Amino acid sequence: MISVILPIRNEEHFIDKTLDSILYQSDGNVEIIISNGMSTDGTREIIQKYQSESPSIQLIDNPEEIVSTGFNRALSVAKGEIIIRVDGHSEIDKAYLQNCISIMAETGADCVGGSTTHVANGITGKAVVLTQSSIFGVGGVSFRKNIKNGHYVDTLAFGAYKRKVFDEIGGYDEELVRNQDDEFNFRLIQNGGKIWLDPSIKSSYTPRNSFIGLFKQYFQYGFYKVRVMQKRRGFASWRHLVPGLFVSSILLSFFIYFLNGNLFSFKLIFIPYIVISLGFTVIAFFKSPNKILSVFLLPFTFFILHFSYGLGFLSGLVWFWNKWGDTEVKDSHFVFEKFKSNFESKIL
Repeated sequence: MISVILPIRNEEHFIDKTLDSILYQSDGNVEIIISNGMSTDGTREIIQKYQSESPSIQLIDNPEEIVSTGFNRALSVAKGEIIIRVDGHSEIDKAYLQNCISIMAETGADCVGGSTTHVANGITGKAVVLTQSSIFGVGGVSFRKNIKNGHYVDTLAFGAYKRKVFDEIGGYDEELVRNQDDEFNFRLIQNGGKIWLDPSIKSSYTPRNSFIGLFKQYFQYGFYKVRVMQKRRGFASWRHLVPGLFVSSILLSFFIYFLNGNLFSFKLIFIPYIVISLGFTVIAFFKSPNKILSVFLLPFTFFILHFSYGLGFLSGLVWFWNKWGDTEVKDSHFVFEKFKSNFESKIL
């Protein structure tokens, strides 16, 4: 059996497509556990309609309304030998589950996953997609590329995990509102686990379609990345540090300007940044000439993403300044006894 866990909140515009993509899989031995973060739209009603037609769907409440507690609550009742997290505004390929099983058996990896295609409507949404697909935008994250060959990575989205992984290292850290999957994958690797990214495993994801939403999302990514570094006593990639250094240099250049009125340091930072940003905008234009209006927004979108992440990172350094010695994984809503007994009762 495969357990597909969906920690969601207010997904009435996407949840039907997500559930359809899971229910239409070629492998039918699947349970779907939806952890609903007390949605205030029509999400619950849509799920209940699906439940009336499919007994494989289980709906539970997640009063804390964050992904980490929602995942852990669902994980506690999961019976699958393979466990997959899927977001409520995503769709998985029709052979996703079968390919996960095959690749896991072939590689022996503890977690397998694939590339995720970002899709969006509207000028702003498409600009966000182009930014998140650019090396300059997100630093060359492997699972956002159109990969041709499988390889080991430090993290990925919508991974399929062997059940034993949770036996050995626990559930998501509930202190993390964001980056809980990155922390978990980093923890897995630090404990000797391996994560395999394969081109046969495909999914799509609908990102934020507003600049305000993008700013809030990446501010939180940067903010909680600090806590991930503290918990894991390190970082998985140098790309996580670059936005913080970028914003620090901007703040320093403003400070120098107010001291002596000299803009040299400011120009030293922004002129190369603007040139590089425009260069990647030109590259995006030739790759996506049909999205010309969105391409023109790219320099602004690049800056929002980089500045918000960096500002969040610096804010996290201040907010969590006294937490460098606190490495405890807080996963109290993952009830290991229930997790173990559910699986044993299924076997019996």
